[in-house]
Amino acid sequence: MNLHDEMIAMGDRAVAVSRELAKLGAEAKNGMLRGMAAALRARAAELLTANAGDMEAGRAAELSASMLDRLQLTDARIDAMARGLDEVAALRDPVGETLSETTRPNGLVIRKVRVPIGVIAIIYEARPNVTADAAALCFKSANAVILRGGKEAGRSNRAIAQVLREGGAACGMPIDAIQLVETTDREAVRELVQLTGRVDLVIPRGGESLIRAVMEQARVPVIKHYKGVCHVFVDASADLAMAESIVENAKCQRPGVCNAMECLLVHEAVASAFLPRMAARLVARGCGLRGDAAARALVDGIRPATEKDWSTEYMALVLNIRVVGSVNEAVAHINRYGSQHSDAIVTGDEASARIFTQEVDSAAVYVNASTRFTDGGEFGMGAEMGISTDKLHARGPMGLEELTTYKYVVRGSGQVRG
Repeated sequence: MNLHDEMIAMGDRAVAVSRELAKLGAEAKNGMLRGMAAALRARAAELLTANAGDMEAGRAAELSASMLDRLQLTDARIDAMARGLDEVAALRDPVGETLSETTRPNGLVIRKVRVPIGVIAIIYEARPNVTADAAALCFKSANAVILRGGKEAGRSNRAIAQVLREGGAACGMPIDAIQLVETTDREAVRELVQLTGRVDLVIPRGGESLIRAVMEQARVPVIKHYKGVCHVFVDASADLAMAESIVENAKCQRPGVCNAMECLLVHEAVASAFLPRMAARLVARGCGLRGDAAARALVDGIRPATEKDWSTEYMALVLNIRVVGSVNEAVAHINRYGSQHSDAIVTGDEASARIFTQEVDSAAVYVNASTRFTDGGEFGMGAEMGISTDKLHARGPMGLEELTTYKYVVRGSGQVRG
């Protein structure tokens, strides 16, 4: 069977099983999820062995430190995957929920009800934990899932998917509820995102080049997250000690993730008091600094920032700094150069906070908190599918509700339209 036919067959299996999943009750799904979690814990040694092969190949291929960090599995990370499955099992099941109900003058009762999307394809890169997170969320929301991970994590993804399939099946799960595209042939991605009538939604997770490639090839709907160019703005009224803590966390706690800060904006009224201390703190953490003329005048050693720098997602210990004259100037900068992901203001002025939260056009907007909280787990969603920077259907961290759609259920007593 050639690749085209293999992908069609995979899509057909997913469609068939999605109809079975739609009939499952919450308790049945929860039991199957707990079975998957138990299997991950019981077979952790297998997963570590598979991951060791990926790590060895990744080092040989000279993958970056941040990529290797994403790729690596440890006992703690496997346990976190299993806990994520248990947490998803404990979440309220959105399927079947009545969103609204109205009774028309003619007696028709119209209910808007949450239902599964159907078949979801997830295309991702070097984070093997996505295999478990995506499978759990799709299964709990009664969607069949087709997973296609990056070649860097091929051994890890195959091992995790096999454990999940077998652990779920032991508790009654239809085994094709979770399918993995094992080939590393890039043509498989094109085939997958063009399976109209078989795949209802594609969610790519990875770098901007992957997401753009999916968008260019897709014939089915795509929810995307291009990149995370996140900002923190330190306002004139900010508590500067608080600002230092938030800035360091947003940039340095885990720089290789999409909700890490890439640009620091500082109000000119506090720049001379704040920037030298903040810059020293960042440099001590190994952070390279680039900035505008005003920032460079206050701190020695800052490289000039180029126009391209302001819109760059480094995913590394590199930070751009700009001094601005007002909250309005900060908002204008973010809306021009940002990626509509996550942006924060540190301020003691409620008027500034209101302007920032109303006018910054991003999926998550923070007041006096780090951008690093944009995460499904931190938002109480359990495991997340990803963070959407789209505006239609889903925006921000995507949990169970974002993996459902709705239909109208209309009950009558013989009404006909005149």
